Amino acid sequence: MIRLTSLTGREIVVNALLVERIEAVPDTVITLTTGNTYVVSEDVDTVMEEALRYLRSLREQGGGTCATLAQWGRIVD
Repeated sequence: MIRLTSLTGREIVVNALLVERIEAVPDTVITLTTGNTYVVSEDVDTVMEEALRYLRSLREQGGGTCATLAQWGRIVD
């Protein structure tokens, strides 16, 4: 899970495992595999860094399923 800030200033927590895409249009829009979208004040690079940090922590802690780790292993290396 990653902590981000909505445009209204509220803190939101997003499941990084469900992120399908991140766009700058010009605000940063995160689309999840569920179809939900979130507009956040962080830039695309910051969101990517936070998501990668979270995914790396799963691997380091041994968390997540084998399938999840295999899916994200090629991205976080």
